[in-house]
Amino acid sequence: MTVSLSYFQAIFMGLLQGITELFPVSSLGHGVLVPALFGWHNLVSSQTAQQSFFLTFLVGLHVGTAIGLIAFYRATWVRLLRAGFAHVTRVRTDGVAVLWRINDDTVTPEYRLLALLVLGTIPVGIVGLVLEKPLRELFAKPLSAAIFLVLNALVLLVGERLRRQHGRRATQVTDATLPVTSALRIGSSQILALFAGISRSGVSIVTGVTEGLSYEGAANFSFLLATPVILLAGLYKLPSLFGAAGDGVRLQTLVGAIVAGVAAYVSVAFLSRWFKSKTLRPFALYCLVVGLLCVVRFA
Repeated sequence: MTVSLSYFQAIFMGLLQGITELFPVSSLGHGVLVPALFGWHNLVSSQTAQQSFFLTFLVGLHVGTAIGLIAFYRATWVRLLRAGFAHVTRVRTDGVAVLWRINDDTVTPEYRLLALLVLGTIPVGIVGLVLEKPLRELFAKPLSAAIFLVLNALVLLVGERLRRQHGRRATQVTDATLPVTSALRIGSSQILALFAGISRSGVSIVTGVTEGLSYEGAANFSFLLATPVILLAGLYKLPSLFGAAGDGVRLQTLVGAIVAGVAAYVSVAFLSRWFKSKTLRPFALYCLVVGLLCVVRFA
């Protein structure tokens, strides 16, 4: 297969990745649908190839997105990691078991939140390693992505209804009071995002709302939780960029990753303000309309 990825495509796809990874509209779904809609056959045909330069390119975009998230939440991550290092020092006197004690009075809120993020990352990390490739081969097709985008819209609408039902019972994740089981359920919900068209942030925000979090709290927890998942997934596959699959696209990948990082930073800044007073409904309507139109287009 001839490797062909223009810098315009790299910039456009980087911008698209940085926005749609954080907005609850599915970056993977848009990564499948947009090239097909634009007639970028070089990218469409590469998605299911044994050695795909486009998938290698997307790995770089994910790393760029994660760096954008880290930059935005840099102060939070510094506090969490400092709390983690401080807590680990207790191992010398209290034993290794202290690492898993996150509910006693001696644990700081920062360490507890860090532990919840680590635990919440485990389910999607394990499943992703096993099923990401076969699911992509089966469902990374325009019609499938369009159908799942419609399903994503329904998930978001359900989340909006649940938010109204919870009302004042919502809590703030920044208080680090989220139960361990809730963190695991929110983390596990990200597994659905392995299907092109289902949004990682969307399903985790909706699950967070069902666990009693406010929209703002669920969004912030979702973005913090997504950071290690996106970064580790990208770094795990990054060596492919320096192999044969990366030939001819390395500079384009660098450009796209920079664009994705900047777009992710701006997107999370916008969404952090958005969810203080607004809802998932506009994103649900967008997914519903675009999904249905694409179903008609690719059926």
